[in-house]
Amino acid sequence: MAGLIRFLAIVAVLSLAACSKEPPLYQEQGYVFGTLVDVTVYGESEPRARQAVNEVLQEFQRLHNLLHAWQPSELSELNAAFAKGESKAVSPELAAMLRDAAQLSQQSQGLFNPAIGGLVQLWGFHADEFKAALPDEQQIAQWVAANPQMGDVVLDQGKVRSNNKAVRLDLGGYAKGYALDRAAEILRKQGIRNALVNIGGNVLALGQHGKRPWRVGIQHPRKPGALATLELRDGEAIGTSGDYQRYFMLGGTRYCHLIDPRSGHPAQGVQAATVLTRGARAGILSDATSKPLFIAGTNGWRAAALQMNLPEAMLVDGMGNIHLTAGLQKRLEFTDKGIHPQVE
Repeated sequence: MAGLIRFLAIVAVLSLAACSKEPPLYQEQGYVFGTLVDVTVYGESEPRARQAVNEVLQEFQRLHNLLHAWQPSELSELNAAFAKGESKAVSPELAAMLRDAAQLSQQSQGLFNPAIGGLVQLWGFHADEFKAALPDEQQIAQWVAANPQMGDVVLDQGKVRSNNKAVRLDLGGYAKGYALDRAAEILRKQGIRNALVNIGGNVLALGQHGKRPWRVGIQHPRKPGALATLELRDGEAIGTSGDYQRYFMLGGTRYCHLIDPRSGHPAQGVQAATVLTRGARAGILSDATSKPLFIAGTNGWRAAALQMNLPEAMLVDGMGNIHLTAGLQKRLEFTDKGIHPQVE
């Protein structure tokens, strides 16, 4: 699924307790959404933690099967109906996701646009592996002229139709965040108070790691290891959109999966965009809102952050310069003490 990929933008920094008296730390990994997922539970017995984590991983697989953009799924069936100009009944869950994604798209002034799945496919990113090849410029121009938008998607009494046959839904920039929120809901319902959930770089924290908050690292977009670390507090999530995992190189130019719907081409001039979110929809917001900042670029990211009410955000431009809000500056500890970010 495009977007649900292994751009490990955030790497959880975890340490197993050496002292046998330390409460147990249970950790389990899986591979779903086309990426590595990691669920860590602190302070619970192994059987209790395992049961809760297994339920979370099963939920991730269910969502993967529901939302896959190019393999058989409820979402791909809906796209097939759109291509024929037909309406289709959908599950209440998918209908709610589409309403929410449409609101987020409107709030981002269209920079977050799950309706451009056709463009993502045209660039070759609807695949587990992709070739270094440029699409035909005329085809790109046709997609841009067709201007598929989430506003074209109409939900009416459990059925969905599109007023624009060019709409191809790709919830890759939404589903990981949705899955994080579902994981938090499941863990809380199971009575798990302290956990860290990492889905391919989008990370959500519950409670603490013992007497201290969970500490996570933000992946450097061009070097191994973390660019910065921060303490992730109860109910907070952090997410990064980057050009360094799902991309191809051609003629010395990097083409990533983050497509600018205005031009029909991969966004250029940015290496990564990071957001810190909190609240009932922290996961969704950590996933969906980093994309518009990345696409808005160096000149527009701050306005986009304000538009979407993101007081804690950061952008690494194409030259590696770091721009960030004052709110996030207070939370970060850069691994290189020589870094002097520009606060905006």
